[in-house]
Amino acid sequence: MRKVFVSACITGIHCRYDGSAVWAEVLDTIEDEVCLIPVCPEVYGGMPTPRNSGERLGEKVIDSHGADVTDYYTRGAEDLIRLAKRLGVTAAILKDRSPSCGCGVIYDGTFTSKKIKGNGVFAQLLKDAGIHIFSETDSDGIMGFVRENDEETNG
Repeated sequence: MRKVFVSACITGIHCRYDGSAVWAEVLDTIEDEVCLIPVCPEVYGGMPTPRNSGERLGEKVIDSHGADVTDYYTRGAEDLIRLAKRLGVTAAILKDRSPSCGCGVIYDGTFTSKKIKGNGVFAQLLKDAGIHIFSETDSDGIMGFVRENDEETNG
């Protein structure tokens, strides 16, 4: 069974910046097909919950009060990349628009809700490590990955 990281905040764990959590419905469809491993790079990097919201501004992550919190995001992401390699993680399902987990689209760093193309710190490191990344809303991509897993296992 393939091991898949999943943003902890979309598995019902209260670790989002505001202390909330959600459940990504796509997880209902795949939870018996892959081994889901909830992770939160911000928490692994030493940030509290709740915390000020953050956005990527170039290579930095700035919080809503203007503090540079890049080191927290980077430390957590790098630790999780090492863990992914040890565990044999092959994919990740990530929270949309997050400065850490955003996959393809993130906020632009101005805190005006403007979105731009790009990846969060963790998403980019996963991609650079050759690990498949999927946004929580990319059910077609996720299901394609799971079907491919089924074919490899059963074929």
